Amino acid sequence: MYAVAVMPALVAAGWLLGPGRSAWRLQPQQLVVFLLAAVLLLAWENLCNDYFDAQTGIDIRKPHSVIQLTGAPSVVFFGAQLCCVLGLLLMAQVAMASSWWLLVLVLAACCCGYLYQGPPFRLGYQGLGEPLCWLAFGPLATAAALVGLGAPAPGLEGGGGGPLNLSLASQLGCGPALATTLVLFCSHFHQVEDDVAHGKRSPVQRLGTGRAAALVPCFVALALLAEVVPVAWGGGWPPTALLAVASFPVAVPLIRLLGRHHHQPERIRHSKFLALRFQMVNGVLFAGGLALGGLSVAS
Repeated sequence: MYAVAVMPALVAAGWLLGPGRSAWRLQPQQLVVFLLAAVLLLAWENLCNDYFDAQTGIDIRKPHSVIQLTGAPSVVFFGAQLCCVLGLLLMAQVAMASSWWLLVLVLAACCCGYLYQGPPFRLGYQGLGEPLCWLAFGPLATAAALVGLGAPAPGLEGGGGGPLNLSLASQLGCGPALATTLVLFCSHFHQVEDDVAHGKRSPVQRLGTGRAAALVPCFVALALLAEVVPVAWGGGWPPTALLAVASFPVAVPLIRLLGRHHHQPERIRHSKFLALRFQMVNGVLFAGGLALGGLSVAS
């Protein structure tokens, strides 16, 4: 599951290594710390989600809930807060070497996570989890990674950190964030009955599993289009970014499974893991394509 945490940093790193980025350089030591901090912060969000869902009883039949596995909600909640503190401390370390804008962006992404799951908001119960997921893992996380991982090239004047450019972050993060949002979307299919029983109106519950399953190919297509259109339109992305298209076959089993069995919870219980596989392969290929463009120019 933690592929969703590291992807914004990998995409930002790929862009900083890309062609035409001679004014910026990637800081590898910052990348390592950023990745560790991102994993810790996602662990905080996931553990808190299990804790808060256990309070409503919605996860009573969820086998992957840490609360259900351990039977120790107070310990899980304490572990979640520890992950949050450690993650923010590491992000502060990255910010000290780059720009404090990074911490602002990370805190904004964390707020999206809490709004999704935490009381009294629980916006995920109102069907707003997917937009919050896209915002957190798209523009906010990608912008934070660009700021934290980049530095002006030697001999060039400029402030600490990489470029703070929300427009660029939105373009770079749009496709990978859509793939991440697809993971959340697919997690609802097998638990519609529990959602209805506990007042959670997820998009799948609102649309019905049939119409929701029909949207899965749209998620995949939009994610890929967001990654290839800037190449075709001369947006400054290298042609090697088109490698992302090679992730499409990985999405086919997910599309087929939900298209045929969307109404059978036991058969589609693992659909979010198929979505996660697509998210991971797509993000790695996209980030690698961005980086390969720079390496080919350098050679």
